Parts: sequence; C-alpha cells; structure tokens
Amino acid sequence: MIVVALMALLLRLAVHKLIIYNIQQNQSLAQMNLKLLSSALENYAKDNNNLYPENIDLLTKSKPVYLEKDYLAVDAFAGYEYDCQRLDPGGYNCTATPLDCKFNGKMVYSVSTGGLIIAESCNKE
Repeated sequence: MIVVALMALLLRLAVHKLIIYNIQQNQSLAQMNLKLLSSALENYAKDNNNLYPENIDLLTKSKPVYLEKDYLAVDAFAGYEYDCQRLDPGGYNCTATPLDCKFNGKMVYSVSTGGLIIAESCNKE
C-alpha cells in the first residue's frame, strides 16, 4: 500500500515537471515565432519604401520569400494561436496567445511595429 502511494506521488511529480517543461518550450517557440514574423515584416518594409504588407501572403508568396510559414493560417502551433490585429502599410500589431493558460503557456506575447516583444500573464485575476 505504501509502495503504491509512493509510486503515485512520484508519477504526479513527474507529470507536473513534464507539463512545466512543455509550457516553457511552447513559450520559447511563441517568442521565437513572433520574432520571425516581426523580422519578416520589418525586412519587407525596408525593401518596400517603409511600407508594411497588408497581409501575410505578401511575405510567404513573394520573391524573395520573407516568411516560410504562415502562422496566422494554422489553428494553433505548439499550443499557441497567432493573430495580427493590425496589419497595414503603416505598421502591425501581432499576438501569440496560449490555447489553455494552464497547460499550453502562461504568457501572452505581443509584438508591434519596430519589433518590441511584450509579455504579459494570461491569468487576468
């Protein structure tokens, strides 16, 4: 009986550590993907008279290709959803939001014109 209880405790701790590791990986990927998106947008603007694209297709289907993957078109990537609330010739504002704040990530990341990434907790209590 004691052995079973100890095994259950160890299993619970292992699962908890695994969830924390997964959350950290998802958060790192979200930051990296927003940096990629921001760099692609900034490079596009440099090549186009400081005008940003009006949609992501201009980054993924142009020559040269500025962005290899359209993160906005997929439902979720590594536990995060990506969205650009503003994407026009004057600038951009994009976010990466976890699907579930307890299991996929604990931070919401946003990037705006100029490439500054801001992180805030997704627990708004």
